[in-house]
Amino acid sequence: MKLPSLDLMKQSEFYRRPSRWFPVFFGLLAFAAAESRVALYSQENPAVTPVTFYRDVLPILQQHCQVCHRQGGIAPMAFQTYAGTRPYAAAIATAAQARTMPPWFAQKGIGKFSNDPSLTDREIDMLTAWMKNNAPAGSPTDAPPPRIWSGDWTISAPELELKMSEPVSIPAGGDIEYTYEIVPTRFSEDRWVQASEILPGLPEHVHHAVVYIRKPESNWLRHAPIGKPFTASMLNSPEDRRDAMWTDSDILLVYAPGSTPDQWPEGLAKLIPAGSDIVFQMHYTTNGKLGRDTSRIGLIFAKNPPKRQVLTLQLTNDHFVIPPGVPDYRVEARGTLPNDATLLGFFPHMHLRGKKFEYNLIRKDRSIDTLLRVNYHFHWQMSYRLADPLPLKAGTELQAVAWFDNSKANPHNPDPTAAVRWGEQTYDEMMVGFFDVAVDAGSDKWKFFQRTAAGNNAINAK
Repeated sequence: MKLPSLDLMKQSEFYRRPSRWFPVFFGLLAFAAAESRVALYSQENPAVTPVTFYRDVLPILQQHCQVCHRQGGIAPMAFQTYAGTRPYAAAIATAAQARTMPPWFAQKGIGKFSNDPSLTDREIDMLTAWMKNNAPAGSPTDAPPPRIWSGDWTISAPELELKMSEPVSIPAGGDIEYTYEIVPTRFSEDRWVQASEILPGLPEHVHHAVVYIRKPESNWLRHAPIGKPFTASMLNSPEDRRDAMWTDSDILLVYAPGSTPDQWPEGLAKLIPAGSDIVFQMHYTTNGKLGRDTSRIGLIFAKNPPKRQVLTLQLTNDHFVIPPGVPDYRVEARGTLPNDATLLGFFPHMHLRGKKFEYNLIRKDRSIDTLLRVNYHFHWQMSYRLADPLPLKAGTELQAVAWFDNSKANPHNPDPTAAVRWGEQTYDEMMVGFFDVAVDAGSDKWKFFQRTAAGNNAINAK
């Protein structure tokens, strides 16, 4: 099936994205060790009985911490039992007081986000009081019901798991080219995905994973093998090798340190059309040991057809050159929505020199409304879901702005003497402002980028 030629769509900053995504460090959780002066919760609230683990601390841990700090979670210690938590009482209080845990990097006062895990002042005081009082257990009868996890999954038990058909062999050393594996869904009808999660087989080797939805009519990677790992350099023709680097396929989900699974509310879902393939794109890193990775994705389907579907778009600038030694280098990208959409959230990405990232709405009078500003942390690539989704009209101009620190004052900088350009490896840089929008369920990315008369009028009126 030949798709219509849509030059405007193909040129859009929102539409095409590099299929070779970014490498990511997989960092273990760490608590700050610095001393902090804090007031005792029990001293400030003398009428309150002493804070205990089962009654007061465990509910906080269940709500804010166990998503990582549990058996099978990404953290190196589990906070599900008193015996497992008690040795870390001081570290927990210190990290809570410093607001380094739970990790959250959005600047306060700009936007409200439904997935903000930050502790309240009262919760911080309670954790501190518990630590200062020698971390008493209290009565187990005061404990809330345990939070139930579905094995290694953060989402509920998936209805379907799709995994790589063949393991990927990982060498002991050297850079690894981005690796792909195509997995047929064999769906005989369209399926709407309400929740999804990627589980790497070897997290210590996986810096990132992106799962794409390749529609039956897509020509992307059409000459690549099915069910076997491959890289772009393994494809036969120069055209195939070049085209592997870019795709107009939608992203189903991304895995990166700190990122959360997709769990859309009722009425929203991502579409996997009948006959589509799932394309795993993996960036592996070496650590001196051989490995074999079999990553998988879990899917939970919508019980009813949604009213709106979710698309992942992006603002990207891949033409920058960051001079050596510059501590605050600014890079921006802009784009105009071709049709009405509802903005749902953001996923900013840079590499080790990333410093700050923000998303702005530019109004007709050229005034700027900042929607999100992040103090960027490469080891915690987080998504930011708007608490109140924002309806946007066709013609709305969005801006993404990134700042990079290429100076020697940046402790993560691989080489402050080097000029830095776009590249897929960690020692290169990227500037990608992903964002999710909701559109009509009967639409798709192609239709969304076909500007209607109303859309053209709105854009021409700017």
